[in-house]
Amino acid sequence: MEHGYVGRFAPSPTGPLHFGSLIAALASYLSARAAGGRWLVRMEDLDPPREVPGAAEKILRTLATYGLEWDGPVLYQSTRSEAYQDALAELRRAGLAFDCGCTRREIREAARAEGLGAVYPGTCREGLPPGKAPRAVRVRAGNGTVGFADAVQGSFEQDLEREVGDFVVRRADGLFAYQLAVVVDDAEQGVTHVVRGADLLGSTPRQIHLQRGLGLPTPEYAHFPVAATPGGLKLSKATRAPALPEDDPVPWLVAAYSFLGQPRPPEAQRLDLPTFWAWARETWDPARIPRARQVEAREG
Repeated sequence: MEHGYVGRFAPSPTGPLHFGSLIAALASYLSARAAGGRWLVRMEDLDPPREVPGAAEKILRTLATYGLEWDGPVLYQSTRSEAYQDALAELRRAGLAFDCGCTRREIREAARAEGLGAVYPGTCREGLPPGKAPRAVRVRAGNGTVGFADAVQGSFEQDLEREVGDFVVRRADGLFAYQLAVVVDDAEQGVTHVVRGADLLGSTPRQIHLQRGLGLPTPEYAHFPVAATPGGLKLSKATRAPALPEDDPVPWLVAAYSFLGQPRPPEAQRLDLPTFWAWARETWDPARIPRARQVEAREG
């Protein structure tokens, strides 16, 4: 276990970094450096069908070009299957994990019939019904509310059983789910502070639930607003966010820094990369980050 502040940035290699990715990297990096801590990079390459060949290498090259220097080796989740399997076995021993034989269509129909919306109706919670074979593995949501104090968004709580239901930790295709992998890897790397977009705010209670079930520490969380298109959609690869250019990073860094509520440096157009980073480290103040779930992006 690491001591002191340990932060991380964990992109998925499904394409190049874009402006929203830069905001996430910048916020987590500066938070770690301001605390005199370490900043790690983890490649969330858990879903081979969605990955783009060469994307992981391009992401690392872009981070280096933009002056974002990470500590230690990059952790690739694709190398961590044994650790995830061990965690799953621990959840089974604790009586928290169970096999589910339902298809998505069956879940939708059963949930609709019981007026549960998109919440898993608990069909296989007490054992597979006759004729069903195991597909996914789920974790019992349990009773009661899971809450935490977010450094940006404030108090947040969620009734997992009513709002989420028993959730998947290993998919029907055999791949481990994000929720399990992120919890196991944060603990393995000694991550103490998770700084990420508010689109993941609703995932945090599930992760805390897993941390408790596995006897793992819970990091401090800070969820900054995600960058949105003028139409209100999250800026992402799915909304065709353009890749970050590698020939002139400073305007994009300044725009990302400003998006996070920080002061714009004087004569930004004349800054070189070292001068920007000196300015950013000197003036960074997490208290200025807007307490909103999303903000329209104004890119470099």
